[in-house]
Amino acid sequence: MGARLEGMKVTFWGATRTVTGSMHELEVDGRRYLLDCGLYQGRRQEAFDRNRRLPFFGGSVDGVVVSHAHIDHTGNLPSLGRVGFSGPVYSTPATVDLCHAMLKDSAFLQEKDAEFLNKRWERRQAFRATGNSQGKIEPLYTIEDTERVLKLFQGVDYHQPKQLTDALSFEYYDAGHLLGSAATLLRYRKSNRETRLLFSGDVGRKGLPIIRDPEPIHEADYLIMESTYGNRLHKQDEIVVNKLAGIINRTAQRGGRVIVPAFAVGRTQQLVLLLHELANKKEIPDIPIFVDSPLALNATEAYRKHPDCFDAETRAYLENGSDPFGFRRLRYVREVAESKALNDLRGPMVVISASGMAEGGRILHHLRNNIEDSRNTVLIVGFQAENTLGRKIVDRQVEVPIFGEPVRVRAEVVTLNELSGHADQRELLQWMKPFAGQLKKVFLVHGEPTQSLPLAEAIRELFDIETHVPERGDSFELV
Repeated sequence: MGARLEGMKVTFWGATRTVTGSMHELEVDGRRYLLDCGLYQGRRQEAFDRNRRLPFFGGSVDGVVVSHAHIDHTGNLPSLGRVGFSGPVYSTPATVDLCHAMLKDSAFLQEKDAEFLNKRWERRQAFRATGNSQGKIEPLYTIEDTERVLKLFQGVDYHQPKQLTDALSFEYYDAGHLLGSAATLLRYRKSNRETRLLFSGDVGRKGLPIIRDPEPIHEADYLIMESTYGNRLHKQDEIVVNKLAGIINRTAQRGGRVIVPAFAVGRTQQLVLLLHELANKKEIPDIPIFVDSPLALNATEAYRKHPDCFDAETRAYLENGSDPFGFRRLRYVREVAESKALNDLRGPMVVISASGMAEGGRILHHLRNNIEDSRNTVLIVGFQAENTLGRKIVDRQVEVPIFGEPVRVRAEVVTLNELSGHADQRELLQWMKPFAGQLKKVFLVHGEPTQSLPLAEAIRELFDIETHVPERGDSFELV
């Protein structure tokens, strides 16, 4: 990497002009820290190569500061450990608990998906005279790799400054995106000068179920900010619970199923709470609702451990002696046999399953078994990155590949963007307004160019701040 300069330098290695794979390198006085270490998701081989071939030796990284538990922000930590990383991983306590569930699940899926594809490869080889040049698939990382890196986690509470070096510290603020999500304010003090770098993580929205609203921040010299919906304004014209009820009611009237690819952490718990509300009001029919995800079950247990992160409405459930994440018609499915048995059931139902972008896990089986039936509905409730199966479904492709085979999309496809955990352009600009007058530069990450470039222009016009949309590998010195 060459000689390291005294001072601060940031290099962008992930979520650059794309949404997934958040990873930003901070060099400070000869030490190296990462802000996030997320899994890049997209075309299978490209994603595997990007995630496996990290741009530095893991042993050269002194620590990782994590914004929140979503896999596109934490999911490549086990790969970092495989190449020598053994330093601390800092996150909020809620993120520690969620990562224990999420990273183990990610490793399990890496191993199982490789096993499934390798068995299919072996069957095909038996009928071919020539071999497959690609050969068998190796998992990106294993459960053993994950267990090793989970031992490195250290919980840091909101508003409890953490010293990384004599000159560098950080403080977490609630980002309102996910249980335990944080914006990170880093302070570098040297020679009676202070440089403040704010990393937004993912910025949430006011009024989301369960979690608190994003917390105001009032100081920063440099900003690294997400731009997932940087050129979009979320619809405010329809109450989300009414729209959700309408989707379930019309699908049930057709005798169909509502299949929901949902992030097991965050979105699933929000959906369950809204369904609980609709069930209590008898605004949806009395049909079974399944959460088919061991990860969602484990994540829900982590949610129950951190009521201190809940908003007032969710705490009210607890104060009334009710479980916000459980009700009569809801059933959590853990075992594979139970999951397969759902295909044999008859009549309307709701099936919520991970992954949220339909890139792996049990949702693939539910989609393969249900997407060709016009009575059914595929309900999309989160952002779908480019080249993912979820994005292809949202784009209304006539055929989509599932397990490598084309299937016809005959089910109704509906998006419920009102549940998005990401701030839109207006909300991002409002979030940065309290400290915008102090900013020297803004770096926009975690967004496709159609989103980040218009947001950059809006920031320049509104605040007159130098704004960059970095490419992968771009570096900037912060002075």
